[in-house]
Amino acid sequence: MFELIVKGGPVMIPILAGSIIGLAIILERLWAFRRAGNLDSYSFVQQVYKLLKNGEMQAAVNLCAAHEKAPLAAVFKVGIERRMLPHDRLEKILEQAGNNQVAKLERFLGLLASVVSIEPLLGFLGTVTGLIKAFMSWEKAGANVTVNALAGGMYQAMITTAAGLMVAIPAALFYNYFVGRVRQVSNDLTNHAIQLVDLLSEAPASVKTEQSK
Repeated sequence: MFELIVKGGPVMIPILAGSIIGLAIILERLWAFRRAGNLDSYSFVQQVYKLLKNGEMQAAVNLCAAHEKAPLAAVFKVGIERRMLPHDRLEKILEQAGNNQVAKLERFLGLLASVVSIEPLLGFLGTVTGLIKAFMSWEKAGANVTVNALAGGMYQAMITTAAGLMVAIPAALFYNYFVGRVRQVSNDLTNHAIQLVDLLSEAPASVKTEQSK
């Protein structure tokens, strides 16, 4: 492996650096999504709604706080704590809270997208420089050119191309997976937040102020 990296030439340095950055982002995001997704959304929502309908506001807040690492629970906690606000104001606050949670999930995805797009370009750059190196060797040797004289440049051309694609392809797969998860979480937050606002708006004032005295 080390021999192949050396034969790939200087372009292998940024390719390897990109692979390390991409791997670090993928592992970090997998851990982040695991923490965020470690919640049965349907069961959680039903429990919260049951508590709210029974007027147990503080119990609902405590339930949300117990799962606050999950985006849905964090947004619900904000909404229930600020239930006394007017309907339109509460909607905006929940929207902002949801956007903050989505932004946390999107962390580093822009950098991962850059790795996906740049790695093949680096591989192509290595291909071009490798071919230039091969043709320069050919020009220098003239009619006496041999396969060994061209091998260095051809190795560089092929190795860098393969390395760039080997990094970009799995990174692209994980990027699309993360984007899909973010979209799913965003839709869930939007749908459940609307239901929460409606439920809190229907609650009597005496219930809303149960724990605020």
